[in-house]
This record gives sequence, C-alpha cells and structure tokens, in this order.
Amino acid sequence: MNDDLSWMLDSALEIPGALHAVLISADGLLMARTKDFDKDNADRVAAAMSGVQSLSRSLGFFCEDPRAGWRQTLVEFDGGWVFLISAGEGAYLGVSAGPEVDMADITFRMQQLVGQLGKVLMTPPRENLGARS
Repeated sequence: MNDDLSWMLDSALEIPGALHAVLISADGLLMARTKDFDKDNADRVAAAMSGVQSLSRSLGFFCEDPRAGWRQTLVEFDGGWVFLISAGEGAYLGVSAGPEVDMADITFRMQQLVGQLGKVLMTPPRENLGARS
C-alpha cells in the first residue's frame, strides 16, 4: 500500500457525507486508503470493487452503443452510496458516502482526484542504458 497517496485520498472526504476512499489495482489489490479506514476492511473493499468493475464492464453491450466504454459504477444501499471510477491504466478509485451526499459534488471531486493521481501514478519511460556508447 502506498501511504504517500493517503493524503490525496483524504481530500475526497472533504465533501460532506463522504466516508471512505480506496485506490485499487485492476486485480483487486489495495494501493492506498484514507487514513481513518482500517486496512482489513480496505482489503475486502478492494477485492470486491475489482469484481464490481469487471461486472460493470461486461454490461457495456446493454447500452445503446455496444462499444460504449465503462466510466463509472454507482451502487445505492439503504445507508448510502458506493462510487467507482477509473483512475488511470489498471487503477480504480472507490468512495463510499452517506445517503445525504451531493452526488454531483462527490463525482466532481473524484474526477479531480483522478487527475491528480494520474500524475503521481505515471511511471516515466525507462532509458535504454545498454545503447549508450
């Protein structure tokens, strides 16, 4: 887990009603979590969200355009919401929120956060050290 990214995820919790945030890899591994969310639960959420995004992607054909790409998944519970969006190549951002959250505010903040995370998660290309003369 990357503790250096936790402070970035904590910014999602500035939206009233937001509860927790996790950054996960496509294969369901926890990459980062908000500081007040315990690791055991974050690991469980990461694994479950990996399955949720996989199922969501498989439903693209159900849209009017069968080539439609997956953008986000929203799940509603009696006690709130779970939002899941792509955070770059092979990474996903998940945020939970209470029922009173402003959905436009939380999704906008998540998009901002993804933009910031993308810069941090990008790896610069490797140099071919063997080609030097």
